[in-house]
Amino acid sequence: MLNKVIKNDFIRFLIIAGFTYLLLFLLHVFIIKKYTYYDQKFIGSIITVTETLLNLFGFKTFTVLQDHDVQVVGIDGSSGVWVGSNCNAISLFILFVSFVIAYPGKIKHKLWYIPLGIILVHFLNIFRVVALAIIALKAPHTLGFNHTYTFTFLVYAFIFYLWILWANKFSKKT
Repeated sequence: MLNKVIKNDFIRFLIIAGFTYLLLFLLHVFIIKKYTYYDQKFIGSIITVTETLLNLFGFKTFTVLQDHDVQVVGIDGSSGVWVGSNCNAISLFILFVSFVIAYPGKIKHKLWYIPLGIILVHFLNIFRVVALAIIALKAPHTLGFNHTYTFTFLVYAFIFYLWILWANKFSKKT
């Protein structure tokens, strides 16, 4: 029975993806996040790039220090947006990596596709923060909805698209 379950491609994918996600998540929460300032530095870089992009679009921006680190970025005249550890997309990187690792394919292709996917998700996340900052200025009453639903759907759909792209175009290459 167990042999039959392990030979089922879908079940094997779920087991490998689940185990990989759990391992990377635990590594992040109990080692990286606990013993390093990586999360805060990552959030700081997201805010810096967001502020730069908003300035390029002609907006006058502000940031707010919290616990000795910048945590809020916004456009003058708005309340801004708070960027916390749940907003840094690391859990999304872990999800993407888990899907690609669990799906069949050559290691040499995974070695370039995984970093590329992480970079693309990171930039999408930065554009999400930029958009939320603009929404906080132009339509603050819709900020909660857009943060919770619109951008959550878009980001997960993009990760799903990257995985489908991997499965259909790159996992089969020799």
